Amino acid sequence: MLVIAAQLFHGSGIAGTDTLEGIHQGLATTLDGHAALAFAIALLASGFASSSVGTYAGQVVMQGFINRTIPLTVRRLLTMAPAMVILLIGADPTTALVWSQVMLSFGVPFALVPLIWLTRRRDVLGEHVNHPVTTAVAVVVAALIIALNVFLVAQTFG
Repeated sequence: MLVIAAQLFHGSGIAGTDTLEGIHQGLATTLDGHAALAFAIALLASGFASSSVGTYAGQVVMQGFINRTIPLTVRRLLTMAPAMVILLIGADPTTALVWSQVMLSFGVPFALVPLIWLTRRRDVLGEHVNHPVTTAVAVVVAALIIALNVFLVAQTFG
């Protein structure tokens, strides 16, 4: 959605389209109120979908690895609470969106490193173990991704 908005407004001369509010207003001005409403609903739906996936992933991890369960309503509240607090204290939604994506990038190494480590172990995967070349390429790609994440954090907070 944001890429489409960037394409639509790049070079258009419409000021303020570098924020979520500006995109919403720009859509209302350029197209109509229905387009602006569709953008707002789609953005909200994508946030809910993302939170749902995070909630479900957390549930699977808790049930599978530490044998704990939390009631569904409590899980949803715990998942949504940080985002709601940030918006309720008056943080700029666009900045909050960027920072949330930067923070989510921290999760990538926590998935990649164990994945590479486990897929190279014959005692875990048996005959399906990765070839050493595959593991070497995966290590290089993971190192590149981790380096890019460090750069992203430095650029965002530096």
